[in-house]
Amino acid sequence: MVSAVIKPFKLDEVREALSGVGVQGITVTEVKGFGRQKGHTELYRGAEYVVDFLPKVKIEAAVADDLVERVIEAIEGAARTGKIGDGKIFVSPLEQVVRIRTGETGNEAI
Repeated sequence: MVSAVIKPFKLDEVREALSGVGVQGITVTEVKGFGRQKGHTELYRGAEYVVDFLPKVKIEAAVADDLVERVIEAIEGAARTGKIGDGKIFVSPLEQVVRIRTGETGNEAI
């Protein structure tokens, strides 16, 4: 399972890059968070306030082991702006995958 937290405006580029390396499906979730950016301050109706959590997008893709490195490279290339807050990629093993419709398991279910 490859999960990536990226800037929202990079979603289309990342989706296209993943399609280009053979990823057939992804799950996208709108999330909020902060890392080294630590949020920022904004002015609203004359009052300054701190925005602690910044909007991000989390992408999850279940991929076969032989695709993992190419998926990481695709996400990195498409999501990188070179500025703080570009995001992170997490890779974790999947214990089991089952396609509900057909009952297929393992790589066939991906």
